[in-house]
Amino acid sequence: MQKKDVEILIVGAGIIGTAIGAELSRRGAKVCIIDRGTVGRGCSYGNAGWMTPCFAMPLPMPGMLLKSMKWLLDPEGPLYIKPSLSVNLAHWMWAFMKAMNETQARKAVEALVVLSQKSLTEYEKLGQKYPALNFEQKGLMMVSRTQPGVDAAVAELNYVKNLGVPGKVLNGDDIAAMEPALKGPLLGGVYFSNEAMAEPFQVVQALANEIRAYGGEIIENCELQDIVISGNKVESVLTSQGEFKPQQLVMATGSWSKDLARLMRLRVPILGGKGYAMIVPPLEKQPQYPIMLVEKKIAITPRQGSLRIAGTLELVDQDFTITQRRVESIKKGAREFLHLPQDLEIQELWAGLRPCTPDGVPLVGYHKNISNLMLAVGHQMLGLQSGAGTGLLVADLIEGKTPFVDLKVLDANRF
Repeated sequence: MQKKDVEILIVGAGIIGTAIGAELSRRGAKVCIIDRGTVGRGCSYGNAGWMTPCFAMPLPMPGMLLKSMKWLLDPEGPLYIKPSLSVNLAHWMWAFMKAMNETQARKAVEALVVLSQKSLTEYEKLGQKYPALNFEQKGLMMVSRTQPGVDAAVAELNYVKNLGVPGKVLNGDDIAAMEPALKGPLLGGVYFSNEAMAEPFQVVQALANEIRAYGGEIIENCELQDIVISGNKVESVLTSQGEFKPQQLVMATGSWSKDLARLMRLRVPILGGKGYAMIVPPLEKQPQYPIMLVEKKIAITPRQGSLRIAGTLELVDQDFTITQRRVESIKKGAREFLHLPQDLEIQELWAGLRPCTPDGVPLVGYHKNISNLMLAVGHQMLGLQSGAGTGLLVADLIEGKTPFVDLKVLDANRF
């Protein structure tokens, strides 16, 4: 087995790991990324493909407790927690409930908006360099059939409009004029004009190309087996493809972070939130805009020659199985708003685990117990949206620069 000295070793070749690697490589650092699978084939592969600062809301927003309890009683609802006697789940849920307060939510939204706006700027530049991303800045629509749904969309607008995220309220006629592919009648919603979309897998591939172009290395199918700590530093990382001796170790390991942190006797309270996405043929009435169906929590993304329908959040930890009932629930919800054929063909069906912290905010920064360990984990449903901004932030922290966001909110040691 080889032994290799590396300046910066990044574990995880999803959107977070490749964004960090690309930015560090551009700045002249010698980067090596390892991944247990292949580049971009984990959670980064099947998300909705949205770069949307308007959706900078952590999961435990104020008022979520009553909503989540209602959803938990409905096995087809947008949020589901698999029943378990797990102590980890009990601790996670307790911290989740404590995070449901207005003060904490405001600070979290401000930080996540900044990360998302930074990311959007970076993705626009990346899209110009790599046309395969299909980067498009069409904006995004939130639509609803009910007054509570409209109220929720307007509340989201009110949360972010003073943070530099423009949007406007729509009535049913506005929606019908903008997006005739939607079934009426619709009561109203919101249109955010600056939001963008792209192909998430292609985004990760482009970032991987950047890493290689600037002299970085990516090693796929490399299983992490152990992490050796000496004093307060990572001394070596043992893998299926040899031993690495990094000057600095960056963990960008998504839903695997909790288990890998245990190798270093650290507590990183992340649960996997399973989301589903399906690719279907273009509809006869094909949507032109990305659309959030507010009541159903379903994301609709038009693509070249197809349509992506994504949704649900199942807190299931490391369960990667596909629950057909959840798939049918997404199809049923989408059919209420779109003209889906009864014999809908699913060209591709995907399920992946979004890494969720109890307070819905990522852990970014150096760990207090291990001086050369940088965490960049727990981006919940905002991995693509905030990925490039996280890359900038981590690179700044490694270089000792003042962070552009309130690092107390993202504190890697807060749990």
